[in-house]
Amino acid sequence: MEKLLTIAGSDSSGGAGIQADLKTFVAHKTYGMSVITSVTAQNTKGVIDVIDLPGEFVGKQLDAVFTDIFPDAIKIGMVSNEEIIEIIAEKLKQYNGKNIVVDPVMVSTSGSNLMKSSATKT
Repeated sequence: MEKLLTIAGSDSSGGAGIQADLKTFVAHKTYGMSVITSVTAQNTKGVIDVIDLPGEFVGKQLDAVFTDIFPDAIKIGMVSNEEIIEIIAEKLKQYNGKNIVVDPVMVSTSGSNLMKSSATKT
């Protein structure tokens, strides 16, 4: 069974982010793993609030995954700030991550910004 990793934000309504990725992985009969970058309070009407996890903790999640169940492919979604982007890049280089899909989520479907403007260049 292929092992897939999603690195993204958590959507409390289940329609996007980690939750949607894991549902997709299951539908394709693959083993899904996740590294959460941010937690959102949102529903179909909009994003109420976003809390970014500390970059160091995102790095520890990546260490936990890569040192136990090495992913066959990696999908990167919502990454809202420079620190988290840099840590993800560092860890992917460190562990020689392969088959990486970058699908940045900058704005929610309801129009809320999910990426700090300063992170765009990073």
